[in-house]
Amino acid sequence: MAQIKNYTLNFGPQHPAAHGVLRLVLELDGEVIQRADPHIGLLHRATEKLAETRTWIQNVPYMDRLDYVSMMANEHAYVLAIEKLLQVDVPLRAQYIRVMYDELTRLLNHLLWIGCHGLDVGAMAVFLYAFRDREDIFDMYEAVSGARMHAAYYRPGGVYRDLPTQMAQFSKSKIRSASAIKRLNENRSGTLLDFIEQFSNGFDANVDEYCNLLTDNRIWKQRLVGIGVVTPERALQLAFTGPMLRGSGIEWDLRKKQPYETYDKLDFDIPVGVNGDSYDRYLVRMEEMRQSNRIIKQCVAWLKVNDGPVMSDNHKVSPPKRVDMKTNMEELIHHFKLFTEGMHVPDGEAYSAVEHPKGEFGIYLISDGANKPYRMKIRAPGFVHLSAMDEMSRGHMLADAVTIIGTQDIVFGEIDR
Repeated sequence: MAQIKNYTLNFGPQHPAAHGVLRLVLELDGEVIQRADPHIGLLHRATEKLAETRTWIQNVPYMDRLDYVSMMANEHAYVLAIEKLLQVDVPLRAQYIRVMYDELTRLLNHLLWIGCHGLDVGAMAVFLYAFRDREDIFDMYEAVSGARMHAAYYRPGGVYRDLPTQMAQFSKSKIRSASAIKRLNENRSGTLLDFIEQFSNGFDANVDEYCNLLTDNRIWKQRLVGIGVVTPERALQLAFTGPMLRGSGIEWDLRKKQPYETYDKLDFDIPVGVNGDSYDRYLVRMEEMRQSNRIIKQCVAWLKVNDGPVMSDNHKVSPPKRVDMKTNMEELIHHFKLFTEGMHVPDGEAYSAVEHPKGEFGIYLISDGANKPYRMKIRAPGFVHLSAMDEMSRGHMLADAVTIIGTQDIVFGEIDR
């Protein structure tokens, strides 16, 4: 008589729902998952080791490439850790700009998440809707940094430059008519802040569109309700953070519990789930988008009426102005030293964490007083969440593995580092 034995299946890395580089070895009994073993490392680029051979400033662009969907949020944790070691003050305007861009980055992340999560479980339309909004946020990134994704905009001591007073416009081309160009440039006639304000005024209606497509959709609920349930106690034991923890009913958000920059001056709420399943985590992230939009509106209102510097005036950290550098010998020396060997950070160690779109993203730095880090350790939220894949998927069907990968919001740049 034939013996019945479990079947081992390689899910990914070629599978589209494995998001590029996840190799999930599934042990199946029929179609029921008995064990899920994530094999990681296919995107390992040794970021933490590379950081030891680059100056403090040269490491900023490496941060963008960790979680490559939440670029500026990664940079933020890194520059906060350096500022903690340097004991340097950041101008208030720069803090508001950082908070505004952190929240725009949260929208960028959650829009990609809802698009891909929907696509993974069979909802095609929401993907196209989400990318419409992402395009506008990419334009905001490009306006301040010159790059659509890997911005490298944050600096120890502030941000690279102030917000531009003129939004870039589309110009005539062979493939677009004059009326199409005029329509595209309608909301680009003012400043970047005007463009962001117009976007945020219309964004809540767009979130309503996503909710209309999904929240009460019968198939969506069948695929998400009761899938990947994590109790509040277990979520804490597994070291979950961000929407994964809040979806299980624990109100923990670093922006409220350990406020950094200007979050203590802003008014927003923390959405929390009840059942700890994939559907609750979906609802939490959708409400997070609305709350982020609230924060963006408050930042825009403040930035419109308050001017000021966006970079520290400590020339051991930030370069002097060009005019001063060309007329003053001391400024010239500061400029030369900063651009040849970079800043020197005092001895010590610091850990700094931000409420990243995926959870607590932390950077632990050790400095030996040199112009580059002695050691760097990245605390990636996705790494912790993926380690719970086995526990969350055990006893579910094969198709539910896709839902659980989606609800964890996995991006491999930060997991493999």
